[in-house]
Amino acid sequence: IVKAFELVPAVERDLLMGDKARINIECIECCGKHLYVGTNDCFIHHFLLAEVASSKGKPGYLAQKLLHKYLGLKKPVAELRAASALERLIVLCEGLVFLVDMVTLETVPSAGGGGAKIRGVASFCVNENPVNADPFCVEMGVLSSKRRTVQIYMVYEDRVQLVKELTTPEQPCAVSLDGYFLCLALTTQYMILNYNTGASQDLFPYNSEERTPIVKRIGREEFLLAAPGGLGMFANAEGVSQRAPVRWSESVIGAAVCFPYVVALDESFITIHSMLDQQLKQTLSFRDGHILQNFEGKVILASTKAVYVLVPLPLERQIQDLLANHRVEEALILTEGAQRNIPKDKFQNLHKRILQQAGFIQFGQLQFLEAKEHFRKGQLDVRELISLCPLLLPASSSFTRCHPPLHEFADLNHLAQGDQEKVLRCKKFLISYLGEVRSTEVVNGCREDVDTALLKLYAEQDHDSLLDLLASDNACVLADSVPWLEKYHKYFALGLLYHYNGQDSAALQLWIRVADGELQDPTRSDLFEYIVDFLCTSSNVDLVWKYADWALRKDPIVGVHIFTKRHTSKDQPELNPDDVITYLGKHNQALLLYLENLVLEKRVQKEKFHTHLAVLYLERVLSLMSQSPKDEEQLTKARERLQALLRESDLYRVQFLLELLLERATLHGKLEEHDKALHILVHQLRDFPSAEAFCIWASSSRDSAYRQQLFHLLLGVYLDGSPPGQSGDSGELEMVAVDLLNRHGEVFDAVRVLRMLPEGWSLQLLRPFLGRAIRASMHACRTSRIALGLAHSENLQLLHDRLKECKRPVFVSEKKGCHLCHNTFSEPSVVCLPGGVPVHTHCVAQRVRDSPTKRQLTNSSKHT
Repeated sequence: IVKAFELVPAVERDLLMGDKARINIECIECCGKHLYVGTNDCFIHHFLLAEVASSKGKPGYLAQKLLHKYLGLKKPVAELRAASALERLIVLCEGLVFLVDMVTLETVPSAGGGGAKIRGVASFCVNENPVNADPFCVEMGVLSSKRRTVQIYMVYEDRVQLVKELTTPEQPCAVSLDGYFLCLALTTQYMILNYNTGASQDLFPYNSEERTPIVKRIGREEFLLAAPGGLGMFANAEGVSQRAPVRWSESVIGAAVCFPYVVALDESFITIHSMLDQQLKQTLSFRDGHILQNFEGKVILASTKAVYVLVPLPLERQIQDLLANHRVEEALILTEGAQRNIPKDKFQNLHKRILQQAGFIQFGQLQFLEAKEHFRKGQLDVRELISLCPLLLPASSSFTRCHPPLHEFADLNHLAQGDQEKVLRCKKFLISYLGEVRSTEVVNGCREDVDTALLKLYAEQDHDSLLDLLASDNACVLADSVPWLEKYHKYFALGLLYHYNGQDSAALQLWIRVADGELQDPTRSDLFEYIVDFLCTSSNVDLVWKYADWALRKDPIVGVHIFTKRHTSKDQPELNPDDVITYLGKHNQALLLYLENLVLEKRVQKEKFHTHLAVLYLERVLSLMSQSPKDEEQLTKARERLQALLRESDLYRVQFLLELLLERATLHGKLEEHDKALHILVHQLRDFPSAEAFCIWASSSRDSAYRQQLFHLLLGVYLDGSPPGQSGDSGELEMVAVDLLNRHGEVFDAVRVLRMLPEGWSLQLLRPFLGRAIRASMHACRTSRIALGLAHSENLQLLHDRLKECKRPVFVSEKKGCHLCHNTFSEPSVVCLPGGVPVHTHCVAQRVRDSPTKRQLTNSSKHT
């Protein structure tokens, strides 16, 4: 229930009729402050109504009687209508319509005889939307009491003029007029009639004999009708209902519209329905009522003895009452429905405030989706929400809550009545809402307040978005945020905030304390790697030099990334490699990694970097060799790195390394001092696999004889045993020699090997080598025998050919030429080729020398 109206007495019984008990009110008319009352004794009473306020601020009316006048007829005054522009009252009494002066209440004399009266009238109405442009003319619709007609009259100051008459299908009993449109209640139905075109539109059936019909114009081309079933129906000029009907009493005797309400009167009550949601909003007890009319927005009721005004309460008060009862939807409907009655600027401000209040009511009921929508539409200053959480707004904020307040909550604890689950849900909503609006126009002018509040909520709730906020563009107030982040141990986040505010040194100091375990913050398990990356990308070179030492001491393998992963750009100045190498001098592992990055990855072509790296590799090898016990796996890897660098690089200083390093074998190999290289590998490093690999590498681009020579050299080094003065196991070398022969037997000259081997060696040890050697020897022997047989056969064939040639002569003359050089013969010494072809002896000798077979031919002694 809404208190939308108050019923205020306007004209008391005593003022109207004194002590005359039988006088009743029949009709009323109000024009501005002037009230006219028609009574059953054919009098018109004229009152002046003045609006006054009571001591409690409620509205009231004070009535002053100005005049009353007897009209000289016997029946009651049936209807009164004011034509203020003409200063006339249009009166219906005893079926006669005539004009009365509004001031004197004297009947206006007819102009030209009978021109100011209309006879046989059942009812009439005034057109409040006239089609005539004459301001001193009133249009009027008249229903005949005897004929099925409706007539249109023009009423002037002292005469009336009929302009149109239309026949109706049934006897009309009620009429209302707007423009050219007549809304009529006939005997059995309602209809719309256009008196200009004659077009008609039936609406719906209605029995006028059971109840008095109601036809009220409520707006431009729109009417309110009493329909069967206790419904108040709306219809426009096209016969269409654009509003839902209201359900009122079956016995309604009067109705009016005071937007946004429909007021209806029955025998005992005044009922008030909303046109916006069709709900009953208020009921007032009112007995003996029989008149209800709306005069220019003023709703006046009359019983048979007194007159009352139904005063609407201010819409804002009604809306606030609804909100106080948490009837949010009704309040919003009423607000939006009142838009046409309120100036635009005032309505916008009112609407925003009501939306904001509605949002807080639903926020208090944990209806967050609805609350968010109302906050958004109402353009709420988000600080009103933030202020519900103590200490969220920064100390520098100038915000003060709206007055009068938008809600009744002191803070979230008050709202939730101590229920911490509710408090938590409200804070989660606040996080979501602030996150959505922080990048919109809603936060213009209060970005610092919003971002700082959001940071505090994220920290308190351990929210994942805290780091996203600080890593992006934000306006968090540093002075307020620091103690809050420290309170919740969000040191990594605090470092990001320092960085965003240009305080990188403070950020690094804080992160280092966390990485060293001095402060506890589990946000980043990889905080050390993050610090290294931060220094790697930092444009402040001084910071890099300052904190790199800490990173290198903590983990040189990761810490060196500060230098190796640094990219040169406009914002990142380049670090001089010489300065870095000097700085890394006390961090051997990091220095090695940095030099590897320069030489092997970035391919920097500088001799000093290559030489330095080779020296470090060798020092690593020697260090591992000096350990007891040796880490064979690490030693192998170190040697492979050193060997790879020495083989692939051409920039390091060979002689320098030879003088300084023990790892000289590969260097001697490059100088083809293979005996020295093998001596180092076998006797100094005792690295036998590397010795074999050296022989393969050194002979990789040479012929088989060169490789055989190297392997014989290695075998000789093994068989010579350890040199004098050097500790070593000769038996180990002999076993290595056996393994060498058994693995690479095909490379060696077996006969030469057998001459080199000690006599006391067991044949069983050399069984694989000897087996392959014997098979190879037998194969060679058999192959040579076959070659010898083939050569012998070829020789016999040649002898046979020679004998055949000797049996016939060979003719040589000075005119005959040699088939090889084409010169003539000057002497008889010639060689005869197969087929009896003579050639010079020196030509044959030259041809044999040039032949790849180097075959020696025997000169024939049988020549001429």
